[in-house]
Amino acid sequence: MRIVVRPDFDGIVCTVLLKEALEVDAPVQWVEPNAMQSGQVKIRKGDIIANLAYRKQCTLWFDHHVSNRPNMPFEGAFELAPSAAGLIFNFFNNFDYAKNPGNVGDSVKKFQRDFTELVIATDKIDSASVTLDEVLHPEKYPYILLSTTIVSHRSTDEPYWDHLVDLLRKYDIQRVLDDPEVKKRSSEALEADKTYVSILKNHTVLNKHISITDFRSFGTMPVGNRFLVFTLFPEGIVNLKIRYHDEERETVIVSVSNNIFNRRCSVNTGLLCARFGGGGHFGAGSCSFDAGKTDEYLSEIIDILLKNEKHNSLN
Repeated sequence: MRIVVRPDFDGIVCTVLLKEALEVDAPVQWVEPNAMQSGQVKIRKGDIIANLAYRKQCTLWFDHHVSNRPNMPFEGAFELAPSAAGLIFNFFNNFDYAKNPGNVGDSVKKFQRDFTELVIATDKIDSASVTLDEVLHPEKYPYILLSTTIVSHRSTDEPYWDHLVDLLRKYDIQRVLDDPEVKKRSSEALEADKTYVSILKNHTVLNKHISITDFRSFGTMPVGNRFLVFTLFPEGIVNLKIRYHDEERETVIVSVSNNIFNRRCSVNTGLLCARFGGGGHFGAGSCSFDAGKTDEYLSEIIDILLKNEKHNSLN
């Protein structure tokens, strides 16, 4: 039995809850959404997928992305909810021990700690229900600060993600923040935000109501709070971020995020990105494609965002 999960704050809390509720000893498989969507991840019977697209080989699945809405029966939970962690929390808190969901029922155990506060914080962070002050001053908000230490595209951070899972299973948030490694990374994240502001100013342009951030000139993608762009370009109702996925520059990743402080974007971002092989939520999504298609696909994406029309689908 393995946990296959996305390496963001929601995914880390999903892993905390799954490890608490089930007997899972195998190393966590940290997977980026584009790897799952492109079929690069081999899923086998017994796997528990969380915060990623469904694969029929798995035993349990939990997700909340609009682009991943299932069209077949499965064991687990799907809902357009603030976080996947919240779905897992409710699933096991309300677990019917008289019934066996697939092959995992005999392994389920009750949570030994109260994770309510952690799940509420995850709902807030993953649904982008944060305030301007929380974006500008994360050091004042413990869970927000912790979330800024997680850089999901940096695979070398896997030991740190595992470390956070262990800490959050055992300790309250203040004890977690006092951990030497977490404290070091928190300080680094706050410093990185200062540099990130300058980088955003130099690499972002406005196209009417779209702010377009182009990081393709960087060998390594700059790190910083994903909401800072909305404080710098408040007139933009949606941000389009472009970067290369690999050193060979063969694959481009495009991220689309609605401005959480100027909520006038009508486009379902997750469905928009699904049209180009990706996915996400109503207000945030991403897709990856061959670099040779960049001009064509960016033109289509920008055209849809400029029209700013509400659609239930973008096929």
